[in-house]
Amino acid sequence: MGIAREVFGDALPVAERYAAFLAEDGVERGLIGPREVDRLWERHLINCAVVSEVIPADAQVVDIGSGAGLPGIVLAIVRPDLRVTLLEPLLRRTTFLNECVEMLDLPNVVVRRARAEDVVEEFSVDVATARAVAPLERLATWALPLLRPGGELLALKGERAAAELDEAAPVLERFGVRTTELLQVGQGMVDPPTTLVRVVAGRGGVVGRRQRAPRRAKGSRKRSS
Repeated sequence: MGIAREVFGDALPVAERYAAFLAEDGVERGLIGPREVDRLWERHLINCAVVSEVIPADAQVVDIGSGAGLPGIVLAIVRPDLRVTLLEPLLRRTTFLNECVEMLDLPNVVVRRARAEDVVEEFSVDVATARAVAPLERLATWALPLLRPGGELLALKGERAAAELDEAAPVLERFGVRTTELLQVGQGMVDPPTTLVRVVAGRGGVVGRRQRAPRRAKGSRKRSS
């Protein structure tokens, strides 16, 4: 809890209420497994909160396939300057998310029941996040059309992050992305650190909207480990 206090600061009581709701209603309603309760903080809440390190101030964020609100609700708690849309197609999950938002009194969060591909005409955001939603190759086709030029997809990934990035290369090229990068955040706070794939949209970041066709990338991809 010392690390949680460092990460969440004055927002820790809100994070504690969210953790309790996940441990009870979240388990009962099948949004998280019962074995996750004992590691909620390190594996889930702190793991997601440290993503805020690389999100710019006052950003508009869409959390794709938000599920139980990870990372979207966590980011909204730790960063009240963010404007977060939780995008989730399943009714039982959006019901849970709406209850969370009301209980935690998060004025910077909106819950939207929809698939990413159904709302592509409505969004032009700074950051898209996703955790345990789909392989990067497929996730990119959902997320990149929601980004403004220069916007970023931040995908929380595990050990296969580099491999997924390689496998997604043809798709990312067709979308004309500016750069791709592997990042680790939360050093010294979570073990292992949270691994992110960051994809920066080019001027073709809004490809996928009905009126536009994919464009090829200009230049090379950026990598770091």
